[in-house]
Amino acid sequence: MDSLCKSSRQSSSSPFDALLFDMDDTLYSYKIGIGQALKKNIDDFIMEKFGFSESEASALRIELFRKYGSSLAGLRALGHDIDADEYHSFVHGRLPYHLIEPDSDLRSLLLTIHQRKIIFTNSDRVHAVKVLDRLGIRDCFERIICFETMNPNLSRRRPGEVPVVLKPAMEAMNIAVVSAGVVPRRTLFFDDNIQNIVAGNAIGLRTALVGTSKRTSKECDYALEKVSDLIRVIPEIWFIGNTEVDDDKVMASSNRTRNSEMDSSFLASTSVGA
Repeated sequence: MDSLCKSSRQSSSSPFDALLFDMDDTLYSYKIGIGQALKKNIDDFIMEKFGFSESEASALRIELFRKYGSSLAGLRALGHDIDADEYHSFVHGRLPYHLIEPDSDLRSLLLTIHQRKIIFTNSDRVHAVKVLDRLGIRDCFERIICFETMNPNLSRRRPGEVPVVLKPAMEAMNIAVVSAGVVPRRTLFFDDNIQNIVAGNAIGLRTALVGTSKRTSKECDYALEKVSDLIRVIPEIWFIGNTEVDDDKVMASSNRTRNSEMDSSFLASTSVGA
């Protein structure tokens, strides 16, 4: 593991001892199309499993997500014997992972952050590892808190016997805090889902909503369009005493990100819609 990715003790002058990062649509942009591909895969799973039409499957997926937080959680709550590994293998195994490209700017930014960095995702571990490897940043994180962490004994339980635990359920938030061994008020939680942000705030985490520069809820302490905006929006991450950590490295990472964004604006006149 790159030595710069390892945790180091941070001065109490920084308000944060640890950072919890959601992964999908947080560490990479939703615009690349992974989310849309996932929705289609879920629809295909429902169609194959239950013989529904495409429109029926899509409508059910939307309803299950609205009511239960995920299609898997909803199907099991309704009594369907859906194996989690089979489900994840189907809906994630067919994703176009090649669309996720290595992000050297993100890696450089993460390397300047010496607090503990932990992934907190609703996805299964196999998917999380694939995404982080594609981005080239897996070794920058101490651990991955994922579906299996929140649902360790699900395969031994009958459908409907116990609910699938996922963000934004408070049980999921508690599991993450205990599993990571963090102090909520000293931990910064990044997520693109406002419901997850609200849940994080309720348990005492400091929160940062990703995907918008506007604080759309009093429950979010910060709001940023993308994680690369950290240096500008939350500079106190790098504070030690009255100075900043690795100032030259932080500024170099910031400059690379700005240059990359300027290049992109010239290369493409419109965004890729998800």
